[in-house]
Amino acid sequence: MPVTLLGAAEIRALAAELDVTPTKKLGQNFVVDANTVRKIVAVAEVRSGDRVVEVGPGLGSLTLAILEAGASVTAVEIDHRLAERLPATATAHGVPDGALTVVDADALRVSALPGEPTVLVANLPYNVSVPVLLHFLETFPGLQRGVVMVQAEVGERLAAPPGSKVYGAPSVKAAWYGPWRLAGTVSRQVFWPVPNVDSVLVAFHRDAEPRGDEALRRLTFSIVDAAFQQRRKMLRQALAGVLGGTSAAASAVLEEAGVAPTARGEDLGIEDYVRIARAAAASTSPV
Repeated sequence: MPVTLLGAAEIRALAAELDVTPTKKLGQNFVVDANTVRKIVAVAEVRSGDRVVEVGPGLGSLTLAILEAGASVTAVEIDHRLAERLPATATAHGVPDGALTVVDADALRVSALPGEPTVLVANLPYNVSVPVLLHFLETFPGLQRGVVMVQAEVGERLAAPPGSKVYGAPSVKAAWYGPWRLAGTVSRQVFWPVPNVDSVLVAFHRDAEPRGDEALRRLTFSIVDAAFQQRRKMLRQALAGVLGGTSAAASAVLEEAGVAPTARGEDLGIEDYVRIARAAAASTSPV
């Protein structure tokens, strides 16, 4: 029995049955177009046998499209009503036993996932999209690739290169894990309710080798945060607080890392920040 997808009328009927009104607080906008969810699955290159984690499955539109491709899904849902209903929806649409696991939890607090998923596919609420992505990439090193649908401004920032107007701390932190790219636009009209923002697909692939251990990641991210909190200042000033307490101390670390003390945060890529963190760690290590 093939897996079938949800239609717009059934999505509205399910919402009415559960007394679910999409809320701005949870950033809920349900996708009601089958072609869109199939497009997301295709861009994510989901294949039969893949182990996928989906954040915020909602009523199950994207979930069923992933399952239709032959993958197994671990779905993390914060809304208890939606989490409880999803397995029945899956069964009614031909999903085989064992293919779907629902985790009723806040994605930002999840520390373990059944099935050891390797692919992330999600329609992420705009208000938590970056924190959720960074939490999952940090917490689950087995995630090798993924595609997420996010607000256009968020997606553009995640995929931005150094020097661009929207390049910022999220851009650098995301790049710690690997390259990101914009992978398509999504019409507002495929959502219910219709949002007042545009959406895009963003794809990522994790680098084969990690850039460093957890201590280096935390130090790098603290340096990134400091650089962009005062992005108009030169790095020797912006980073003084995290690199020795003075501009002179910060300049010494920056020069050791091969970075001009007069540069600004938006000029640097992830490799530059990692070199600064390594130089900073070496400068505080006992001889």
